[in-house]
Amino acid sequence: MASSSTTSVDKKVEAEGSVHAYKPTLSARDVDVAANITAGKEIDFTPEEAAAVRRKIDRHLMPLMCILYMMQFADKTTLGQSAILGLFEGTHINQAQFNWLSTIFYLFFLGFEWPQNLALQYFPVGKWMSINIFVWAVALMCHAAADSFGGLFACRVFLGICEGAITPGFLLVTAMFYTRKEQSQRVGYWFLMNGAAIILLGLIAFGCLHIKSTSFMAWQWLMIIFGLITLIVSVLFWFFFPDSPTTARFLTPRERIIALERIKVNQAGVENKHFKLEQLKECLLDPKTWLFFFMSAISNVTNSLSNQRSIIVAGFGFSVGETTLLGTVDGAVEIIVIFCTVTSATYWKNGRAYSATLAYAVAILGSILVNALPNHRVGLLFSYWISITSIAPFVVILAWSTALTAGHTKRTTMNAVLMVGYAVGNSAGPQYWKKVYQPRDRVPWAILSACWFATAVLIMVTRVYLARENRKRDAEGRDTRYDEMYITQEKEGGAKEEVKVDKEFLDLTDIQNRDFRYVL
Repeated sequence: MASSSTTSVDKKVEAEGSVHAYKPTLSARDVDVAANITAGKEIDFTPEEAAAVRRKIDRHLMPLMCILYMMQFADKTTLGQSAILGLFEGTHINQAQFNWLSTIFYLFFLGFEWPQNLALQYFPVGKWMSINIFVWAVALMCHAAADSFGGLFACRVFLGICEGAITPGFLLVTAMFYTRKEQSQRVGYWFLMNGAAIILLGLIAFGCLHIKSTSFMAWQWLMIIFGLITLIVSVLFWFFFPDSPTTARFLTPRERIIALERIKVNQAGVENKHFKLEQLKECLLDPKTWLFFFMSAISNVTNSLSNQRSIIVAGFGFSVGETTLLGTVDGAVEIIVIFCTVTSATYWKNGRAYSATLAYAVAILGSILVNALPNHRVGLLFSYWISITSIAPFVVILAWSTALTAGHTKRTTMNAVLMVGYAVGNSAGPQYWKKVYQPRDRVPWAILSACWFATAVLIMVTRVYLARENRKRDAEGRDTRYDEMYITQEKEGGAKEEVKVDKEFLDLTDIQNRDFRYVL
């Protein structure tokens, strides 16, 4: 891949790089925010200090990220749980309308994904997510007041709009605070909370079945309870979640520099709040962007399984109460398979693609068994649980795409493209779960198998492409073009000084920086 754009950094190198009397000096807006903190500073720290900072970051970030991701997944799948708690009777909707409520969510997610990523580029990440979580919580509670398809439609619109900020925001924050080796596990930690959400959802839904009330049905209580919990989370996020390592209040000034020095190995920086059109263009012309787009789109055609799970298990012959409680096992299975897959992807050298493909192979086995087995509800149930392994590869895809992309505008664009694919797949997914295929749903399960196989092939193609690019860069030798770059800083008393900026904090893209190597 050759660089397809010329940035302000490149122009400065071309204009002044050959003039030894001058230092190529950049504007602060051209470089990463970390440059203004680390430029000109020499700091020595031990591996033990770096590990202590990482643990401190974990303590402050992971609990909030895990709680929020658990709530956002639980909130959007309350619709699926409500299907067996009286939603159809209370709102007089049919199966086709129910499917469209899932599609509507993702259509508006799709329509607002690019604006949401632009907002994440310009505004403080933590604060912007907090606002979206608050609106999300209010919209979820409003579900309880809906008594028709139109009312539910309006509520799902706002949920779709707001969710567009969460996963991209989390990917940005994870890339800001963690090394590329650490990112797969951290993305896995907050993503496996989807499983915890299913357990929580199943238990609370079972409790809602036993609420004796003439004012609200069980599904309405479910919406209100989860809406209130999410509202509390939005307040906690506003006050306690950091926007970046450069402003994290829980880190001392020295710890902030250590946190930034730790992630220099990523060669991707922290963030730059100035939108760079050339990085947008580069992202859209980069072949790996579209490989990840199709991986995201095709794999998420199957994500409709989450909203259909209650209907599927009930179709195996289980009662409403049994189906509700069995949903907690779904959550436990998700936690186990995500943890195992991301751990494998982290510690298996160059094994991200292999780990994801292996998980898809297991999922395909489960889907074939669901279609092939006779009407034996226990056997079908276990086969369905085996197919849940399909959730894990997308976690690897998310973390992998972040680790492969440098340049802040390019990274936000990549996240947007990935999430657009996610929305396209999820929008199409609900439409093949038709009443005519119930209770065994053989056609939908065949579609699931095909999508998982196609995504696994794309994953392996991507690995081959990136390995070839790494070999090409190894043959080029070291890139020295950006070794001597400077910014002007104001010292005490008003004096100005030119200080050297590390290449890692020049906000270079992975294509511009030929020393960047793609993780496999």
